[in-house]
Amino acid sequence: MIMMTVAFLLGLILCLLFGIPYIDFLKKKTIGQYIRDLAPESHKQKEGTPTTGGVFIIIATMIACVITLFMAQEFDTNACIVLITFLFYALAGFQDDFLKIKGHENKGLSARGKFLRQVLIAVLPVLYVIVTNEHGTYLTFGKYSVDLMWFYPVIAIFAITGASNAYNLTDGLDGLAASTGVFAFLACAIIAHLSGQTYLAIIASALTGALLGFLKYNKPKAQVFMGDTGSLAIGGLLGILAVMGKFEVYLIILAGIFIIETLSVILQVASFKTTGKRIFKMSPIHHHFELCGFNEKQIVVGFAIFSMVCGILAVSLFKFLG
Repeated sequence: MIMMTVAFLLGLILCLLFGIPYIDFLKKKTIGQYIRDLAPESHKQKEGTPTTGGVFIIIATMIACVITLFMAQEFDTNACIVLITFLFYALAGFQDDFLKIKGHENKGLSARGKFLRQVLIAVLPVLYVIVTNEHGTYLTFGKYSVDLMWFYPVIAIFAITGASNAYNLTDGLDGLAASTGVFAFLACAIIAHLSGQTYLAIIASALTGALLGFLKYNKPKAQVFMGDTGSLAIGGLLGILAVMGKFEVYLIILAGIFIIETLSVILQVASFKTTGKRIFKMSPIHHHFELCGFNEKQIVVGFAIFSMVCGILAVSLFKFLG
């Protein structure tokens, strides 16, 4: 618990410190966000807000992790695999952000190109778990477990890629992804700690602190957006922690808010293509609530509370069934 606290505080302090000069740099270089034409009208005023804030979240988290892992004597191959994969996702997200900035529009990597990168990066931790863990192909839920054998890699890669995309979809309002992410990663840290996986608990704690620090600059009205640099990497890490820690089933619960956001998009598209009608006024579902008259702060607080409940439920089930 001491090392988790150290990682959390380092992530928090470093993110707060790095945020000021990085945002100033973005403003000087006029590196801002381009808003989709389909976005709610109220979002037009956000055009030009500095983006790629995920860069200083990633840097703060990586430094906090390395320092704390060395202090705890937990800096091993397992930790390296997690951090390297996290970094790869950040680079993929940065490439997407760079193309948007370069093209002066909200079009970066193609959907196929982004998905292919996410899948290929996810292969690294999944293969590592299968090769090094004697129960690598098992899904476990409390005392119950099932060996999925050759089907496990499909499920694990889907979990990591899905988490990356789901978190990316959630990043649509000021402070939404960061606030909901705080509770999801805090739940991951506690579950990892309870299962004796100190290195995962430290990494999750460091990112929890960094996300809390990022909220200082991202809360409404946001001074900076995390961009795909942050959202793809942070979402990917959520899935990576679950796969490396073998608590994949609990990911469904603790990432409940991100799953709902994703399902709202899937249902919206499916309904419109099959019936010509929309279920929601706009998807992801946070935009639906916007168009229903709720302001950003109300939506962010409500979604954050829901994420907290999901985290508490996941941890409680883990303790009860474990």
